[in-house]
Amino acid sequence: MSKYKSYTYDTVIAGHFQETETYFINRPNGRNDWLITFTLEGEGYFKVPGHELNCQFGDVTLLKPGIPHQYGTRRGYTWQFVWAHFPSSLIETSLLPNDNLIMQSIENESARQRIRHAFTRVISDSRERGEYWNELCCNALREIIMLLAQKKSHVMDARIEETLSLLSQRMREHIRIDDLAHAVGLSASRLSHLFKTITGQSIVDTLNRMRVQQAALLFEHTERSASQICFDVGFQNYNHFTNQFRKWYGVNPSSYMKHKRSAPSLLGDN
Repeated sequence: MSKYKSYTYDTVIAGHFQETETYFINRPNGRNDWLITFTLEGEGYFKVPGHELNCQFGDVTLLKPGIPHQYGTRRGYTWQFVWAHFPSSLIETSLLPNDNLIMQSIENESARQRIRHAFTRVISDSRERGEYWNELCCNALREIIMLLAQKKSHVMDARIEETLSLLSQRMREHIRIDDLAHAVGLSASRLSHLFKTITGQSIVDTLNRMRVQQAALLFEHTERSASQICFDVGFQNYNHFTNQFRKWYGVNPSSYMKHKRSAPSLLGDN
């Protein structure tokens, strides 16, 4: 028996390729696992019976098991992409459309970075092959698939999606609309108008709602004081925090905290 362990179809296999226009793969009988790719630069193509598509920067493609296919670099281009093969049994592929070939363009920079980082973890774990490497790879791939499913069910202008991501990432900071607008390539007035039209709330109201919702979770699951939580979530003025909390929850922070902490519960030690 060979001392080398062969790959099976219940194993995640992943890599990072940069290929010229001569690169192509032809599988007349398909494979018994899924293929997912994420294009970083250049362009590639995929062909399945009755369907052909081109992929470019920010595109995620998924190829269903058992489907005859061909893919490669488009003529005149190079194609840089990350990829992984994974089995249906290990990931909730029921979240995906029931199509032989799926492509979704990721226009939101935060989402693109998140997917790129997930692929980086898959590739790293599959190379290091630590004790739980296959499970870690599947968790990262599951994150990508859930992001795709979420975006499929809730289509939004990429600039507003990016703005929401920036608000959540920088919730504790002093945020200026001018800075958000610059980050998404719009004027401040245009961003404000578009944001309100799509979400139904202003940028400021949305940020305050995020902060207050996070504060409510901290009241319920930690023993931090109201003044500590006020600053934890990004408010610099306690009176402003109190007014916003009352606006969204109908009570002041202290009353909410007493109500949530009056019943026995498992509280954190933070």
